[in-house]
Parts: sequence; C-alpha cells; structure tokens
Amino acid sequence: MRKVAIYVFTIIIGLYISAKYAEWPVNIWCIGLFIWLFKQAERKERIEMITVLAFATPMEIFFSEVWLIYTYQRGFMPLFVPVGHWFLFDTGRMLSKYLPANMALLSLVPFVPLVAYGVWTGGDTSGVLLLILVLSFTRWGPQPALYAIMAWIALLMELWGTYLMNWTWSNEVPWTGLTAWNPPLLVGAFYCLGDWLVNISVERFENDHVLGVTR
Repeated sequence: MRKVAIYVFTIIIGLYISAKYAEWPVNIWCIGLFIWLFKQAERKERIEMITVLAFATPMEIFFSEVWLIYTYQRGFMPLFVPVGHWFLFDTGRMLSKYLPANMALLSLVPFVPLVAYGVWTGGDTSGVLLLILVLSFTRWGPQPALYAIMAWIALLMELWGTYLMNWTWSNEVPWTGLTAWNPPLLVGAFYCLGDWLVNISVERFENDHVLGVTR
C-alpha cells in the first residue's frame, strides 16, 4: 500500500501544482517516478508499463485533439498525463485485490440511479452507454474487480482534476448528439477500455514469448 500512497499523493498534489502554478515540476516528478519504478520492476511489469504508455498517449491525443470531448487547461496534453495513467492503473490493480470478483458488479449498482438522473435531466445522456461499457468489461473482462475499482477511482481523480480545471469536459459530446457532465459520471469506462487493452495485449505478448521459447 506504500505505492498506493505515493500514487495518491502524486495525483492530488501534482494536479494542484499544475493547475495553480506550472506543469513542468509535475512533469519532472511524474516522469522521474515512472523511470524509477520501471527500473525496480520485474520483466512483466515493465511490459505492462510500456503498454500503458503505448495506449494512453495516442488515446489522450485523439480524445483531446481530434474528438475534442475534453480540453486541457493550457491547450496540449501535459507530459505527465500518460505516466499518470500508469499510476492510476497500478493503484486500481492493487486496490482490486480487496474486492472479491463476485462482488464487482454489485459495487457498480450505486451508479445506476445517478445515470438515470443524468438522463432524466438531460445533463449526462452519455452515461447510459458508458454504464453499459463498464458493466460489460466487469462482467466479461479478464479482471472484473479491476474494472469496477477503476470506475470509482477514475471518477474521484476526474472530480479533482476538473474541480481544479486541469481539464474540462465538453457538455456536448461531439459527433454523437449526447451530453455529458464535467466529468462524465462513468468516465471510468474510458479507463476500463484502456486497462482491458493492456490486459489482453500483455497476455498475448506473454503467450507469444512462451511459444517462441519452447519452439
């Protein structure tokens, strides 16, 4: 849990410093921490870390620069964001050990009335689709507890980041005709997607590596 505390401290303080003062000290700290963790990690975890960066970076650029579902405070994506995805992923993975897999879906039940409220008021009609995604990942994905935990911790992180105005979500979701709160209630769906891609990619890589060695 020591790593979780470091991650939480980094996210809370880092976003505050970036919002109120400057990005560069947060970039230095976060990238430095990532490199230090990478050097300490075992082979499989290193693969996971690289895979998270490989997916998070283009997804962030697409969402913020092409789809424009959110915009960053100073324009382009801060350099600390991709490594920040690793901090959140690793936090979720460690916390998910405390959530039994058979309780993962039940832990998402509180989202249901809030999604219904968002649709009823018209403020977050995208919540229905995002809820379906989160439930699908949790029901059929390889790590149900991870996806359920990510739905909650991603929301907490997003609430802090949007409160500080590090980034702002568009109330009108481009290309869809849907609406969203700032942040969307089920913003964790995007994190679940990224985590699922990491899960299956690392598993595929590991299996291919084993087959290559045994040939």
